[in-house]
Amino acid sequence: MSLVSANKTETNTYTVEISVSAEDFKKAVQDSYFANRKKIQIPGFRKGKAPKHLIESMYGEDFFYEDALEAIFPAEVEAAYKEAGIEPVDQPRDLDVKTMNVTEGLNFTFKVTVKPEITLKQYKGLEAEKETVEVTDEEIDGEIKYMLDRGSRLVDVDDRAVQKGDITIIDFEGFVDGVAFDGGKAEKYSLTIGDGQFIPGFEDQIIGHSIGEEFDINVTFPEDYAPELASKEAVFKIKLHEIKFKEIPELDDEFAKDQDYETVAELREGVKSDLAAHKEESYQHAFEDRVIEKLCDNVEGEIPEVMYDNKAKENIDGFANRIRQQGLDVDMYLSYMGLDRESYEKMMRERAVNDVKYELAIEKIVELENFEIPAEEIDKEYADMAEQYKLDVEKIKEIVPVDAVEGQLKRQKAAKLVIDTAVAVAPKPKEEKAEDKAE
Repeated sequence: MSLVSANKTETNTYTVEISVSAEDFKKAVQDSYFANRKKIQIPGFRKGKAPKHLIESMYGEDFFYEDALEAIFPAEVEAAYKEAGIEPVDQPRDLDVKTMNVTEGLNFTFKVTVKPEITLKQYKGLEAEKETVEVTDEEIDGEIKYMLDRGSRLVDVDDRAVQKGDITIIDFEGFVDGVAFDGGKAEKYSLTIGDGQFIPGFEDQIIGHSIGEEFDINVTFPEDYAPELASKEAVFKIKLHEIKFKEIPELDDEFAKDQDYETVAELREGVKSDLAAHKEESYQHAFEDRVIEKLCDNVEGEIPEVMYDNKAKENIDGFANRIRQQGLDVDMYLSYMGLDRESYEKMMRERAVNDVKYELAIEKIVELENFEIPAEEIDKEYADMAEQYKLDVEKIKEIVPVDAVEGQLKRQKAAKLVIDTAVAVAPKPKEEKAEDKAE
């Protein structure tokens, strides 16, 4: 291969010219003949046995040229990129074959979009909002209530009628104008009275009934219900099988000890500490997301649209694979989430824009900071990968080149630098944010 030239002819576009010697092209043509002769039938010869010169005399001297070009093209182009020091972000286009024969060899040009040169206005000391952690008594009470509820037990009731808050086991069947409707029947259904699982009026009419009773309740479907039932009056036939209630433990020192605390006061302090830690983690994640947004906003340069398109496709394909592993397809998932395909693809395209800017920014920081990765850090990364994939370290080294490991560690250092140097500021009042948005 001989790279003749690689010239920047447009923004982020190079025109590359490659020349392949007559000897190398002749070999590619010969390889094409060997690869394809079994498919060719010539009268007087067994299939696959016809000599090359005879095939060319019948079908033309250039019969194997296109196949030879197709075979030789990827390696030649890859070598040209490496020699020219350019990083493509799309497939070659506008191929123009100048010469192609076994006497003169092969000469062709093509255009390719390359990774853009960007600048970063700022990447250290980026400011982003971060909420201050506060835990209220109401939040502590709510968490303790949840803990008490989690420690509750169900107790069977057989000496009284249904009350609000009870858990009932019922059979029911619904009728509209005396005709049963689809989805209106169930047996041994568990219904908590007062939770609002069913349409208004349904649960209230079970209150006061006792185990073994069979009775009717009358309800009217809401206006915004399914069209075939909206605003219609219905009768449900009910049979009450069981009544249960939750027995909630007392909030005392004994309960605190069950939660690994000595007293209720210590329990409250422990809950407060846990809630604060969870909030801090959540706020830190949100802060880091905002810092990344600021970093992307500081990227300056003309980024090829094809990079956004390719990243969006990559994200869409990756998401589809993850969904498929859960037994779903994307359209089914979108229907569950109330999204249509157009909105979903638009959302993924918007995400791709930030993904591309972030990757370019991190690469630029690596270049500017000139990080050095100690050998022990590379060894530790290999050891971690070996542990993760349950493979020998030497096998991992055969699979993953040291340059790839070093590059990943440099990118991690760049990302950490951005976060560690970022400055947290108090969130603006809501009124001020509304004014910013209006502007």
